[in-house]
Amino acid sequence: MEAFYTIQGEGYNTGRAAYFIRLGGCDVGCHWCDVKESWDAAAHPLTPVDTIVAQALKHPGQAVVITGGEPLIYNLDLLTQTLQNAGILTFLETSGAYPLSGSWDWICVSPKKFKKPLPQVLEKAGELKVIIFNKSDFEWAEEHAAQVGPQTRLYLQPEWSKAPEMMPSIVDYVKNNPKWQVSLQTHKYLNIP
Repeated sequence: MEAFYTIQGEGYNTGRAAYFIRLGGCDVGCHWCDVKESWDAAAHPLTPVDTIVAQALKHPGQAVVITGGEPLIYNLDLLTQTLQNAGILTFLETSGAYPLSGSWDWICVSPKKFKKPLPQVLEKAGELKVIIFNKSDFEWAEEHAAQVGPQTRLYLQPEWSKAPEMMPSIVDYVKNNPKWQVSLQTHKYLNIP
């Protein structure tokens, strides 16, 4: 769908320079999705892997975030292996709703209620990032934290439109449950893509 060089705004790699590759296509359908134009895969022409990698190599960050839409609706083996062969780190942002493909340096799973993540994807997560839209989402977060490995970093992130309302609850929750950390969409505060 699009590609751009920016600063990773959320989760474990916050603040890191990265080339974002946003793949078109998603059937998870989060009502609060801020990139709904990514949902229709047919609206976005296919781009050859060599072209994607050549564009990524133009930027000094040497890290790529593959996101969507939902990137795992595609087999990402060739893309990620080609990126890694070129010396670029590969980071995945996924709902985890589809089988894992690709070779990854970091996997962020952000589970969605509309299409639950697969256990085999959760067990590979470097980070579990749960979006908090309402207070029932804390229970959802704990349900998925019980399915990830002990090495997985746990993040609670307010849904952007509800951040002022939900942030006090998130702060209290993290203070009482310090296995969790707060994640913010810092790119939105910084007004960068």
